Amino acid sequence: MSIDAFLQTHRVPRLSSEERSALEGAIARTVRYDARAVIVRENVPLRQCTLLLKGFIHRYKMTTDGKRQILAFHIPGDFVDLHSYPLKHLEHSVAASTAVEVAVFPHAAVRELTAQSTRITEVLWRSTLVDAAINREWMVSIGARGAAARVAHLFCELQLRLDRIGGSDRDGFDLPMTQADLADALGLTPVHTNRMLRELREQGLAEFRDHHVTIGDFGRLREFADFDPGYLFFD
Repeated sequence: MSIDAFLQTHRVPRLSSEERSALEGAIARTVRYDARAVIVRENVPLRQCTLLLKGFIHRYKMTTDGKRQILAFHIPGDFVDLHSYPLKHLEHSVAASTAVEVAVFPHAAVRELTAQSTRITEVLWRSTLVDAAINREWMVSIGARGAAARVAHLFCELQLRLDRIGGSDRDGFDLPMTQADLADALGLTPVHTNRMLRELREQGLAEFRDHHVTIGDFGRLREFADFDPGYLFFD
């Protein structure tokens, strides 16, 4: 089912087989985008929500002087714009980090789902709240954590999120981002990001090479980053 990764990430409340079928049946179509394609543009009216099925997506804002701040990395199973259902547009943009495949849920179908099932309503609502919790943790990293700890914290987060959907291995995970992408997500320059990656590598904590993160010792990396996974709400 196209919604399997979403349900692996958000396991409570547990949906019945009928509710799972209804959620799957609300998909109007699937769409593929090339890497770096813009999927949602800031302040453009929306009539649909997007569930990521394959690949990586990022949310971002551009400043008037051309600087980019990445607000989130999304992995398969994430709704990237579910909050567009009540808001009808986003105040930021959404783009494909890699070639991606997404499932499209018309707002009318989301309305029908929430009208017929309180559990579907809860799981969709919960997913947006977890997104907000992740966003707050990113704010803490940018505002209060040292540069190397920011990188380590992001690697810890992605390891657990990808592991949840079977997208990681024992020693790490694929991360098809550039160092510039990481820099824009962490509030660092690419040069500073490169130095922090070298620091993590020299300490034997983690290595980012050829779009793959290898983690030497997750326990040590977690301690270095002061990482507490509670904000991911993996109940």
